[in-house]
Amino acid sequence: MPACPTLRLALPVPLPQLFDYLPPVGSAVPQASDVGRRLRVPFGPRELIGVVEAIGQVDDPAALRPALQWLDEAPVLQGELSTSLRWLARYTHAPLGEVIATALPAPLRRGEPLPDTHGWAWQLTEAGHAGYGRLRSGTRPHRLATLLLGGAINEDLLDAQLEDWRSAARALLKREHAQRIEVAAVIPQARIQPGPQPNPQQQLAIDALQAADGFQPFLLDGVTGSGKTEVYLQAICHCLQQGKQALVLVPEIGLTPQTLQRFRSRLGIPVHALHSGLNDNERARVWAAASRGEAQVIVGTRSAIFTPLPQAGLIVIDEEHDGSYKQQDGIRYHARDFAMVRGKALNVPVVLGSATPSLESLHNARSGRYTHLRLQQRAGDAKPPGVRVFDVRKRPLQDGLSPEVLVGIEQHLKAGSQVLVFKNRRGYAPVLLCHDCGWTAPCKRCSTPLHKTPMTVHGGGRRLQCHHCGARQPVPLACPDCASLALQPQGIGTERLEERLLQLFPDYPVLRIDRSTTSRRDALEQTLATLGDQPGILVGTQILAKGHDLPKLTLVVVVGIDEGLFSADFRASEKLAQQLIQVAGRAGRAERPGEVWLQTHHPDNALLHTLVNGGYHAFADAELLQREAAGFPPFAHMALLRAEAKQVEQANEFLAALKHLLPKQNDVERFGPMPAPMPRRAGFQRTQLLLSADQRRPLHAALDGLMLQAYGLPQARRVRWSLDVDPMDLY
Repeated sequence: MPACPTLRLALPVPLPQLFDYLPPVGSAVPQASDVGRRLRVPFGPRELIGVVEAIGQVDDPAALRPALQWLDEAPVLQGELSTSLRWLARYTHAPLGEVIATALPAPLRRGEPLPDTHGWAWQLTEAGHAGYGRLRSGTRPHRLATLLLGGAINEDLLDAQLEDWRSAARALLKREHAQRIEVAAVIPQARIQPGPQPNPQQQLAIDALQAADGFQPFLLDGVTGSGKTEVYLQAICHCLQQGKQALVLVPEIGLTPQTLQRFRSRLGIPVHALHSGLNDNERARVWAAASRGEAQVIVGTRSAIFTPLPQAGLIVIDEEHDGSYKQQDGIRYHARDFAMVRGKALNVPVVLGSATPSLESLHNARSGRYTHLRLQQRAGDAKPPGVRVFDVRKRPLQDGLSPEVLVGIEQHLKAGSQVLVFKNRRGYAPVLLCHDCGWTAPCKRCSTPLHKTPMTVHGGGRRLQCHHCGARQPVPLACPDCASLALQPQGIGTERLEERLLQLFPDYPVLRIDRSTTSRRDALEQTLATLGDQPGILVGTQILAKGHDLPKLTLVVVVGIDEGLFSADFRASEKLAQQLIQVAGRAGRAERPGEVWLQTHHPDNALLHTLVNGGYHAFADAELLQREAAGFPPFAHMALLRAEAKQVEQANEFLAALKHLLPKQNDVERFGPMPAPMPRRAGFQRTQLLLSADQRRPLHAALDGLMLQAYGLPQARRVRWSLDVDPMDLY
């Protein structure tokens, strides 16, 4: 009997294999051109959506089930992106089906068709032309109608031409003066607007990027306010002039509107957004438009790295040091590192930009793997801020604020400036304490007898919330241990700072920016717009340290950095240094000089001394020497196996079994099984096994063999487990 052709599918299940199916009944014989098409298939009692990865053969077709139906006429996943996803599955040692499911938009994962990417435009009706003269001059409806007199205009172009045109369009629609029409998708010609004159350092960077031919990694290492975005824009303009696409990643949704507005006004074309603030259909439309070459510039957060780029010309990773580029659950990829893989496969330059580059990127630049571009002066006439360290030992503090700092805040406000008070802890207070017996409110789902995890006080002292598992409960009326009424919030969070500053400066707006206040769509943008140019105070967490341009901000006060000075995490000092430099960079970005005031109980700390006197690069030099001596990244390569179970013995048994399966070789060190730094979370006991090697090859060789066996271990059925290659933290 001749062999029967089969379809080899990647399915979104946690098994590291492809699955064989016969083609749907009545369909043509499978061909190589079917690779990348989606199918609906039976899988046990369920139906799943799979992607064809290969064409196989089987001697006995009776042993296989037929697929149910084809979902695509042509492949939705092909070319470079398909190849890069296979690389990612190999590198993370994750099932290919789950990697593909991570990369595809949700509607495609559900089996919906690739969205139509026709455009929408607005045009005046006959009544609109007749009634144009009766519109009040200068109003938004009048300005929109003026634009539409020449004919229909695409919505994306209206975004760049008229602010808040949608409300004007609704007003004209209500009067039946305008209508929305469907138009064919077109690739508009960029109408690039002139920008500021680059300084000599910016020009050198721009020339280097525009001269890049094919894949070349760049580290754009520029102090805060040095004009890195202008360098990106010039490189994107060059890319568009060649008829190619550009992908720009930013670390936070909050940065996307600001970046979009600047890019749209400068480039004169639609700039497409891709982030979790959009609904599934919006994201799928942008993905589809990019796959058809219609989206020329895409700005997005971490997951945008999976955007198809058939006409790729440039990839930019802004704030490349930011930890949000690392996915912490599911497929644990790093968008920055995957961008390098895609850039090489696409043969396009990749730009990593930051004022505080990660030590891995700095090491790559200094060793010659990346081209190192430096911007050491602020753009325009802006000067770097002055830095003062305040020793607050034995000083009276009002909710963490010293008298000198309060006087300084008042002086800057009276001068018409804005002040940022930075505290990287949201909530009212970190701990609820009984003043009589010492009891603290623990999270019952995350605490162990030896490791208490306190709940954070929220709502002005009325609510408790665990920031690890999300558990919430009201504050008890009395101490559960001694029945005392002396329950007191201990420590400072952004809510408590906001409350105190509102009391001290009632004549000025005090706006809090943290995860609690920016969860709604465009909330950060709206909050900053509320402040505008008027004098006021921003109280916030690290969200405010990420690339925001606040020209009226002249004073940054950093409250309570001491908890970050003594962490057990080997990356803690790097994260703290980046955070301090980034938040300090918000001050004095325009004509007014800026100041940065650091409050600490440890003014002689070596890290602070190095940062204040030598800057970030002096810190990086010292830290890299320590990392090399200790055998930590970037001088070693790590993989972290985590296991969670209701009983700690089950988690330990699984990791011990994995450790026993590792080959007895000396070039891969193994540490554990051992309790995780946070040994319990959301009711699950957590343990981990850390693998480390000087070179990537032996580490991945060991993991290749280990992962093939891990899924079949009987202990694996009793635990939740994960593998994190190149972990960003050990928690």
